[in-house]
Amino acid sequence: MEFATPLVPARLIKRYKRFLADVRLEDGREVTAHCANPGSMMGLAEPGTKVWLEPNSDPKKKLKFGWRLVDHENGHFTGVDTSVPNRALRAALMGHHVQGLPAYDLVRPEVKYGENSRIDFLLSGNGPDTYVEVKSVTLSRQPGLAEFPDSVTARGAKHLAELARMVAGGHRAIMFYLVQRTDCDAVTLASDIDPAYKAAFDSATAAGVTVLAQSCMISPAAITLGRTIPFRP
Repeated sequence: MEFATPLVPARLIKRYKRFLADVRLEDGREVTAHCANPGSMMGLAEPGTKVWLEPNSDPKKKLKFGWRLVDHENGHFTGVDTSVPNRALRAALMGHHVQGLPAYDLVRPEVKYGENSRIDFLLSGNGPDTYVEVKSVTLSRQPGLAEFPDSVTARGAKHLAELARMVAGGHRAIMFYLVQRTDCDAVTLASDIDPAYKAAFDSATAAGVTVLAQSCMISPAAITLGRTIPFRP
């Protein structure tokens, strides 16, 4: 997925109210950017961090910049926009470029199911329907290892329970972790951050929910799906 507008570099001043970030552009201007990430962004929002912003000229948008990347300044990047995984994965699903999925002919995003929930993708084809829930992973506290979640997520635990119910109903269900970091080659759960999510995960996988994990290739030009990586229980 290429960015619609070329990204511009900046330095983070502070992130606040979850969805706002004050930054300093290279020309010295200080602006406020939209931060499309409701998580804690642990380890990614320190003042002085190099970031990449996507400008926009939409008159309907109050903020003229969106925060897209953290630049670790060692050749690695983290994507902080949580809407990107679904957009990138949708393109890959349409092209049948995602390994580990059962055969399917139809990809439907944001389909209502369960109790007031929406599944990220519903795949239909030969055999039972496949429900795919996607989570963006950006936390890393150990070199090479990504972790989810970075904050307590009751919504995430609910999604796991919904997937388990789909399996009980005769469908297939997949929990898909998309790692938006280029410096990680495996992913696991941050059970110390959210023990309830870990418990929900254990129940869901015991019920037959499948787990897949994939990396991303990230640069200021684009974010695309990378290779399948191991999930460590």
